[in-house]
Amino acid sequence: MEPDLFTAAAEERQEKDPSSSPLAVRMRPRTLDEVVGQSHLLKPGSPLRRLVGEGSGPAGASSVILWGPPGIGKTTLAYVVSKATDKRFVELSAITAGVKEVRAVIDGARRASGGYGKETVLFLDEIHRFSKAQQDSLLPAVENRWVTLIAATTENPYFSVISPLLSRSLLLTLEPLTDEDLSGLMDRAVTEERGLGGAVELADDARAHLLRIAGGDARRALTALEAAAGGALAKSEREITLQTVEEAVDRAAVTYDRDGDQHYDVASALIKSIRGSDVDAALHYLARMIEAGEDPRFIARRLMISASEDIGLADPQALPLAVAAAQAVAMIGFPEAALTLSHATIALALAPKSNAATNAIFAAREDVRNGLAGPVPAHLRDGHYKGAVKLGHAQGYVYPHDVPGAIAAQQYAPDTLHGRRYYEPTRYGAEARYADVVEKVRERLKGDGG
Repeated sequence: MEPDLFTAAAEERQEKDPSSSPLAVRMRPRTLDEVVGQSHLLKPGSPLRRLVGEGSGPAGASSVILWGPPGIGKTTLAYVVSKATDKRFVELSAITAGVKEVRAVIDGARRASGGYGKETVLFLDEIHRFSKAQQDSLLPAVENRWVTLIAATTENPYFSVISPLLSRSLLLTLEPLTDEDLSGLMDRAVTEERGLGGAVELADDARAHLLRIAGGDARRALTALEAAAGGALAKSEREITLQTVEEAVDRAAVTYDRDGDQHYDVASALIKSIRGSDVDAALHYLARMIEAGEDPRFIARRLMISASEDIGLADPQALPLAVAAAQAVAMIGFPEAALTLSHATIALALAPKSNAATNAIFAAREDVRNGLAGPVPAHLRDGHYKGAVKLGHAQGYVYPHDVPGAIAAQQYAPDTLHGRRYYEPTRYGAEARYADVVEKVRERLKGDGG
């Protein structure tokens, strides 16, 4: 909705008494230059810069769709635009608004434009919650530029926003905030007057724990920092310690350094527990990684490797399952990604195990490194060029589909490796079938002459 007397009064009260607002609200950027992260969206001439009136020329500001996980600045960017622009700014939430409210905004925008030449910026939060019909109601206003739309969504716009609206807007993808971004934000919150005004200091281990708790979410980081600061001041302590943070947010610190030994030790323990089929231990290490704020994509990559390294053909569906989990994790992110990672971890831990595929490629590569290669047999060489026949290339090759069973008795490996075996299948799970097949195939390849 548009600002009214009550909104103005509330903002005036916040300015006079900053402590009446949450720390996350008080530290909200007032200009684009104060925005944490998202530097790729804030370069000179960018759509967001043009929305606040920077730059000039015949091209008007474009409607934009801001896509990213919660707490990384979508609403903040819209707020900055509302403060910096000389345009009429209207805010709606798709949770509470409908077609009626949208049409009212559009009618108001047309009156403002025709009556006194005032442009309107419409911020629509959670646009993915709008139905197709509700999103359709925005099209004429966006196409005719009666409003400049800033829409925010945590869902993939290619699935949640109608194509006509996407084609009329610029899709801006917000990147997750780094620990460095959040650390700088907390420093400002501790020292600046509108924040904590230097009333407390932040210990290094407390800062590290706050970063783990935040999981890339600025709002969560500042909320936890404010709670911890309140706990410290209540005890008349100047420093926010790790213990104070734990007491304030009721969440124990996980001993885990994402850049140090713990990162690799816990990841190793997860994979070894899956390899050992201990599903409960695997879930414990997975939980430690999640609670410590580990990148879910890193965990998903480790699970994909495990599916090939330790399960292989004993369960041919293990790798597709792990790949599907990684794709799902990349699309949904935390916290829901924890469910997908649990799903995949349990499946891999309880799957039959075989490292035959792993051993096979290791052995083959070792031979190649040791010089066991040799020329490709003449009948297997490329024959699709002039002169190949004179060289004897591709001569005598038997096309397998021309013989019964589609397995021709002929040599494929170089002479130096003829008869050498790399793949030694186990009898575990589905690999038992491959064990039977590979022996029959090898006999057929030898032919009657063996």
